Amino acid sequence: MVHQAEAPPSPQPSKVPAIVAFDRKELALILSVYGRKVAQGEWRDYAMDFLRERAVFSVYARVSERPLYLIEKTPRLRNRQGQYAVTNQQGRILKRGHELAQVLRVLDPQLAVVG
Repeated sequence: MVHQAEAPPSPQPSKVPAIVAFDRKELALILSVYGRKVAQGEWRDYAMDFLRERAVFSVYARVSERPLYLIEKTPRLRNRQGQYAVTNQQGRILKRGHELAQVLRVLDPQLAVVG
């Protein structure tokens, strides 16, 4: 009896880790608040980081300082506390929620819904 060797299993293609990013609607909301604050002279610069588990939009008053605020999107928290959060310079979470528009209201409190 001749024994045939089985073909070695083909190696699994290495998966590239998914990167979390803001979509177009989310960026439009963030940039509208950012634009108002720049026009008022409060904010001057921003940075965006797209990581494996979260996306971060950092807001700066000056280029060389630490960010004033971090607007974060963490999809793994979607079913718990909400995937959006605004954190201040000291690392304190100012607002967390499921809807970005509601979370961003902490940065622009003078805006109110008139109906």
